Amino acid sequence: EVRLVESGGGLVQPGGSLKLSCATSGFTFSGFPMSWVRQAPGKGLEPVSSIHYNGGSTYYADSVKGRFTISRDNAKNTLYLQLNSLKTEDTAMYYCAVGYFDDAVPSSAARGQGTEVTVSS
Repeated sequence: EVRLVESGGGLVQPGGSLKLSCATSGFTFSGFPMSWVRQAPGKGLEPVSSIHYNGGSTYYADSVKGRFTISRDNAKNTLYLQLNSLKTEDTAMYYCAVGYFDDAVPSSAARGQGTEVTVSS
C-alpha cells in the first residue's frame, strides 16, 4: 500500500521559511518522479514543484520559482520542499504526490493527507 505522510507545515509570517517533508512507504520511491501540489482555500489542486526519480530534472510553478526548492533523499524514501520568502498567497494545504506534474494534477494521483501552510502577519 502506497503511504505518503507530509509534515512541517505551520503558521509563519510573510517572508518566513518552512521545510516540508514527505515520508513514503509501500512503493519503490527511487523509481518514481515526485511532486508537491497545493490547494488553497476555495481553489483547485495546482502543481507547485516536481522532481525526477534521480533528481536530475525539476519543475517549479512560476509563482514559486526562486523561492521554493524541491529535493529528495532516495536512501530515506523522503521528499522535501524548502519554502523561503513566503507570501500570503502561498497559504494552502500542501500535498506530496507520486508523479511529475507541470500542468494539471490528475485526481487519481496518489497523495498524502497534506500539511497546512498558513502565511499571515
